Amino acid sequence: MNVQFHKMNGLGNEIVVIDARDGGFALDADAARLIGNPATGPGCDQIMVIEPGRKGADVWTSIWNNSGEEVEACGNGARCVAAYLFKADLFQESGATQLTMGTLGGTIVATDAGDGNITIDMGRPRFDWQDIPLSEEIRDTRAIELQIGPIDDPILHSPSVANVGNPHAIFWVTDADAYDLEKIGPMLENHPIFPERANISLAQVIDDKTIRTRVWERGAGATRACGTAACAIGVSAARTGRTGRDVSVHLPGGPLRIQWREADDHILMTGPAEFEFSGDIDLSGTAA
Repeated sequence: MNVQFHKMNGLGNEIVVIDARDGGFALDADAARLIGNPATGPGCDQIMVIEPGRKGADVWTSIWNNSGEEVEACGNGARCVAAYLFKADLFQESGATQLTMGTLGGTIVATDAGDGNITIDMGRPRFDWQDIPLSEEIRDTRAIELQIGPIDDPILHSPSVANVGNPHAIFWVTDADAYDLEKIGPMLENHPIFPERANISLAQVIDDKTIRTRVWERGAGATRACGTAACAIGVSAARTGRTGRDVSVHLPGGPLRIQWREADDHILMTGPAEFEFSGDIDLSGTAA
């Protein structure tokens, strides 16, 4: 089975987009690993499969990590899907500048912001311990009791936690580069407090409008950019009084503008999406 793909990126977060709106293709874990591995496919952090719309959305998007795990949300991937669709025949002919995208994490609204940028309405963040989810009741999720290292001198401690379609833990640090993310990322991702595991961020507040961060993405590892992490960082910074509601979150791949709209509590994420190349991949050796 030969499947056409489009290699894209959102701030260096490598995304493969597959247009399956004809209903003739469904991804599985084996195929996702084959596509995501640069030794056997184009290589990427996430695969976004565009399917026929459901539940009133223009399209449905299934999201897979390169490890073969289907996940709820990917902000950078959503921008790539939107950028692709705005150039696709159906949307180009209609002149549409807004579309809705159903995902396991909820319905996303995407808007063409011009100059190669896409704005994604990521909906409302969730902060209750059951919604993140956590394995035990914690009433104040602005800073939970979690640390690594000696109890009297922890390396990291007291993260803010939030769900923006997937679970996130944000550790506030004075220098985001001062930690071995490859070592601590897997340890924290798989901590028992997170029954569905979690994305881990090291966030350094520069001023009330600027944050630097590094992200360990659940199921994908250290990535150059993670849109949902930027959203979780932006809302958690505002929620804890570290910044205002409109911030620039600087990831290794570049900045994203995160606005936490007071009127309806929705998060708006604005940033670029770039096309790299298209091609075909043979998936006949998988069950897909």
